[in-house]
Parts: sequence; C-alpha cells; structure tokens
Amino acid sequence: MSASLAYRGRRVAAGVLARAGAWLVEPLETPARPAISLRPVVAVVGLASRCGTTTVARAVATGLAASDPAGAAAVAGSASGRTLAIGAGRSARLARAVGAGDGRTLRPAGRLCLVEGGDQARLADAVRHLAPLVLDVGHGEPPGAPLSLADHALLVASADVEPALATVVASSLARIGPPPLVVLNGAGEDEAEGWSGRAEITLARSRVGARLALAGRDPRGTLGEGIAGLASICEAVRSDW
Repeated sequence: MSASLAYRGRRVAAGVLARAGAWLVEPLETPARPAISLRPVVAVVGLASRCGTTTVARAVATGLAASDPAGAAAVAGSASGRTLAIGAGRSARLARAVGAGDGRTLRPAGRLCLVEGGDQARLADAVRHLAPLVLDVGHGEPPGAPLSLADHALLVASADVEPALATVVASSLARIGPPPLVVLNGAGEDEAEGWSGRAEITLARSRVGARLALAGRDPRGTLGEGIAGLASICEAVRSDW
C-alpha cells in the first residue's frame, strides 16, 4: 500500500471515530415533561338560608366534572344526604387519590367526591392537580378562606331575598376574592323581573333536577342548560397561581 493511500485511510478512520465520539458524548435530549394542568376552584356562597347553595354547588361541580379529563370533581361542604351510587367509579378513584388525611371525610356520589371537614387550603393543594374543586359556603359560614382560594365565586340568592342586598354583598365579597357572579336560583319568570341587572344567571326551578344535582348526577331540562352555561364560565383558572 502506498503512503498516500495509507494516509487517506487514516483520515477517513479518524473522521468516522470523531463523529462516533461526538455522538457518544453528546447528551441526549430530555423529552419535555407535560405541563401539570391545574383545575379551577369555585367558591359558592349562600346569600340567605334555604336558597339552594348546596344544590348549585354540586350542580356546578357535576358540570365541571363532565368536561374534565378526570370525569369527576370534589365538593367541600356537607357530605350528608341521600345519593345515587350509580356511576361512582371515577369519583371513588378521586376520593382514594385525595385521601382521608387532615380529618377529612370523603364520600363518592355520582360524578362527585363529597368532602367534609379538614383544612380547605390543604384540600385545594391536594385536589387542584387532580380535578375541579367547588367550595360550598352556606349562609352564615365565613367566606374569607374559600374566596381567597377561588378562581371564581358564585353568590346564590333566591327570589324572596331583597335584590339590593345581593349587590351590596357581592361588592363586599369582591374585596376578598374574585368578583362573584350573582346566581338567582329557582325563580320563575315573574320573580326574575325584579332581579334584572342584579343577577347574571337565573336558574329555573326543578325538583327533579335539584335531586339529580345533589346526587352528583347531571341535571336535566332548563336547569341543566343553565348549569352547563355556568360551569363553562367557571372552567378557567386564575393566571396568578
């Protein structure tokens, strides 16, 4: 073999080795991790007693669960009441994922994981990476902590409440958390006339729909349509988390 051919052979071999070495020492690209999707937290506050706060809270949570990949949502408040056990598989899985620590009592019902007791801030930390969370704040309960955690707030009123009171309370709640939407619950057309300009959402009266909502099932008819629209408003997450 001539000297020139040997030299060219060594150059080719050196080039191959150099490229192989560069490939071996170059760090492999780390695949980007998918972003953790935060779910919304909604505070539902009762303006008066017996205005359907729990019904609205569970109905909105059911609507959020229907469009969430988890297929379930959590509701913090009272876990009492009769519920239908049909289709509770996803809510049962959510209950197991959340866990009964911190003094919480968990019970699946339809699409919902009902939570009673415990610290709401810790609950929000545990849930908002898993599923939507609705905080049921009955009339007379302190709204400060739930509103400070919420992406959205709903102020639930009934037709027998003075409309001006809703405006005053909504303005007060807006100093603590997100400006609440006033929800007029269970009002007929005549009763809703006095709330024009004061209630952003009016939900129709439906005993069957209310029972379904309390059981974590999808409410039907006009109530279901109103809840679907309300849930779609509450799907966004606050940008400052």
